Amino acid sequence: MLDTLITSETRIKLLLKFFLNPKNSGYLRQLATEFNESTNGIRIELNRLNDAKILEACKEGRNKVYRANIKHPLFEEIRTIVLKSTGIDQVIENILHKSGDIELAFIKGDYAVGKDSGLIELVIVGDNINYNEIERVKKKTEALISRKVGILILNQPEFEKLRANFEKEPLLILMKKGEPCE
Repeated sequence: MLDTLITSETRIKLLLKFFLNPKNSGYLRQLATEFNESTNGIRIELNRLNDAKILEACKEGRNKVYRANIKHPLFEEIRTIVLKSTGIDQVIENILHKSGDIELAFIKGDYAVGKDSGLIELVIVGDNINYNEIERVKKKTEALISRKVGILILNQPEFEKLRANFEKEPLLILMKKGEPCE
């Protein structure tokens, strides 16, 4: 969807990287390796987004590190567009709102690091989860967003056993008990 609005594939990759999960950051060579593109192409797009103040840059050692500028007036709108383009907004709306008593829900894997790989790995922690409803809505959502959704459902004790493993990788928190969905 974004490719119909934005013609630069590199710019799309950067927007996904930094706006799917605003905690993500990256520097030129790392991004070039991650995207398998030339440093020159990445540099041009980083400079454009930085000049527009959509990204912010700071020095960390010898590297200039970029991240989403969460203070930019269009930050929420850009993030909403990115989430909608990947279908994560539909995952939140369709699956999480119909799941039951959720303590925590997050995305791990490629989407948590800003890569649109086609597989959204969703982890739901809670009790009294309606598995049949999740499966029904999952199939409907997959067809709607043209992506696969893998769902791991854990109760609180199961999650506590695996917490250390999850904390080792980037996560995109979608919902915490008592907090609204993003």
